[in-house]
Parts: sequence; structure tokens; C-alpha cells
Amino acid sequence: MSSDRLRRKPYKKRLLQLQGELVKLQEWVKAEGQRVVVIFEGRDAAGKGGTIKRVAEYLNPRVARIAALPAPTERERTQWYFQRYVEHLPAAGQIVLFDRSWYNRAGVERVMGFCTQEEYTRFLHQCPIFERLLVEDGILLRKYWFSVSDDEQERRFRSRLEDPMRRWKLSEMDLESITRWEEYSRAKDEMMIHTHIPEAPWYEVESEDKRRARINMISHLLSTIPYEEVRRGRLEIPRRPDPSGYRRLPRVETPVPDVTGDLT
Repeated sequence: MSSDRLRRKPYKKRLLQLQGELVKLQEWVKAEGQRVVVIFEGRDAAGKGGTIKRVAEYLNPRVARIAALPAPTERERTQWYFQRYVEHLPAAGQIVLFDRSWYNRAGVERVMGFCTQEEYTRFLHQCPIFERLLVEDGILLRKYWFSVSDDEQERRFRSRLEDPMRRWKLSEMDLESITRWEEYSRAKDEMMIHTHIPEAPWYEVESEDKRRARINMISHLLSTIPYEEVRRGRLEIPRRPDPSGYRRLPRVETPVPDVTGDLT
């Protein structure tokens, strides 16, 4: 592992500062009725999931939610392609973090043959139009591509394979991305040509070092949104009222066994 990777202590300190700013951003979004969409895309094991986790860690899940859609159902396959994503867009005062998005069509669906050439061509034509409509309607749309080398991707795959707690994150399709590296590169380059538009540009996050990637991505997101700190009224914990004579009934619920006796 490279010696210039960001050390844990300064990383944790800076991350906590940025997460504090994300909370301020959340309160501004809620107070001003803003709508924010952040798209996380990139190769498998590029660090998207870990970054999303750090972004959302201290946010209110009623305000900021993660959209990670499964494979489309048979019914959804007959709909307009963008239709199932539209229902996950934010209402006023909400933030949506897309862990992969409508760009599945330009990536895995294109490379793995899950869509036709006609569907793929239609996507490249419609996607910029769709995103311009979102931005024109007032949605703050940010798109991040997480970039990782083939060697680092393979190292992360091996790490997952050897870790029983993270093995679930590795699928046969993930492993197939190794043998289709160049195909994914071509698909990504063509996607960028058609969808890197002034209204919704792509921002690339160098993700060879996950810690640097998280700090850089969150810092950039905060720098692109003109949020302000929302002053909240002073909260005070009220005095607990004096007992009124109520006597609790015998408990009927079954207590959870205490298994912590040998933990010291």
C-alpha cells in the first residue's frame, strides 16, 4: 500500500468537520425547501458505498436517504426507462443519494448486454434532456465518478473474498468486470461524451486512496452548494413533573437475557 495514503488520525478529524458541515447543509435544505440529488457512479469496488455511508452517517434519514435500486421487475422493464428513478427523486427539503442510478444503462447494461443497441442509443439521447429538465425545475444535481486502477480494484476484490464479513459485497458480475475492463472503459468514455453537459457536469473522484476520495468528494459537494447555517431556537429540557400516584402494572413482556457478564 502506498506510503502517501492519508493517515487515519487526520482523516478522521477532517471527516468529522465535513460531516458537521453536511448537517448544516441538511438543515438549510430542509429550511429552504431545496431538493438535492447526488449520483455516485464508478467501477465495482471504486469506493462509492463507503463514501455514501460517510455522507449519510449523521444525517436525518427522513431528510437524506439512499436510493439503491435492485434489478428492474418485469413490469418496470416495460416502462419508460427513467420512470422508476423519477419516483425516488426528492421532494422539497430532501436529499437523495443514488448508489448507482439511471447510468446503469450506459454501464453494466451496455457491457453485459442487458439492453439493446436501440435502448442504449435512446438513453444517450434522452439522458441529457432528462437531467436538464431536473435542473431547470430547481433540483441541485451533482454527479460523481469514482475512478480506480485495475490493480487496486483487484486488490479490493481479493480483500472482500478473504473477509467473511464483507464477502457478500462480491458477486459473480463484479468478478466478471475484471475480464471486461476495457469494455467498461469504452462504455464510460462514450457515456461521458454524451452526458457531461454544462447543466449537469461530471466530477471525477480519484479513489485509489479511499480516505482521500471521501474527503475530496464531500469537500467538493459542499463547495458547490450555497448553503448557510440555519439558526435554530434554543431548546431546553423541561422539568419532569412530580409523580401523580400512578402505579405501574406488573410487566408482561419477556426481558432479553443479559449475556454481557463475561465482558470486561
